[in-house]
Amino acid sequence: MCMTSQADKAQRFLALHRPGQPLLMPNPWDLGSARLLASLGFEALATTSSGFAATLGRNDGSVTRDEAIVHAAVIVAATDLPVSADLENAYADDPAGAAETMRLAIEVGLAGASIEDFAGQPGTGIYDIGQAAERVAAAAEAAHAGPVRLVLTARAENFIRGNPDLADTIARLQAYQEAGADVLFAPGLRSLEHIAQVVREVDRPVNVLALDDTPPVAELARAGVARISVGGAFAFAALGAVVAAAAELREQGTYSWRAGSAAGAAAARRAFG
Repeated sequence: MCMTSQADKAQRFLALHRPGQPLLMPNPWDLGSARLLASLGFEALATTSSGFAATLGRNDGSVTRDEAIVHAAVIVAATDLPVSADLENAYADDPAGAAETMRLAIEVGLAGASIEDFAGQPGTGIYDIGQAAERVAAAAEAAHAGPVRLVLTARAENFIRGNPDLADTIARLQAYQEAGADVLFAPGLRSLEHIAQVVREVDRPVNVLALDDTPPVAELARAGVARISVGGAFAFAALGAVVAAAAELREQGTYSWRAGSAAGAAAARRAFG
């Protein structure tokens, strides 16, 4: 990929973050799902660590940096859309390691990438805010250093790691903003009041993760949200459809699941050309 093309994608990706007009960004889990989602009119895509791990028969948090980078390259090659990568904690505790991960992300053609403040191992918890901000600063310096200005999303993981502390979450997002993050994300926020407060108290575009009880897109737009992502939910929705079809075949011996199969096959034919 030429650097100009990649740089243009990164610029376009950042420009798509308009508070009040949220970018709807689905998360494909393999090459086929990337092409399918691109064909449905979305303007950008992002990888999903949990969805990709499932394709390897693993749970989230078990993918290596090399595996994640190769997977990101596959998704980038699948579409002309800007692609951002879920790079978990950048696969490093130290700032230098986080920076190296962002350099690798640029090398494979990504338009954006994320870094989170969860240490990544069971029982290790969330990085101290000072260490977390240092990691974001190093990642941002690497992401913004060259002709491709990678769009860096910094994630405060409190609400999905057993610590639903809104004040600490906002303080972290503000620290990550000062450290150079382009987009801010606190996965697990559900209350419209909390989401609106986060938007008010930071000065960067805010991403919200779509969950069962997340406010609808129109309400998030009114709150000033700039991006909505789905994480691994589409991947697991697909797996859920497989489970339901398999259960019907085994337990009832019937084939009503074929209707969904036919619709999927038709969509794939259109997407894959």
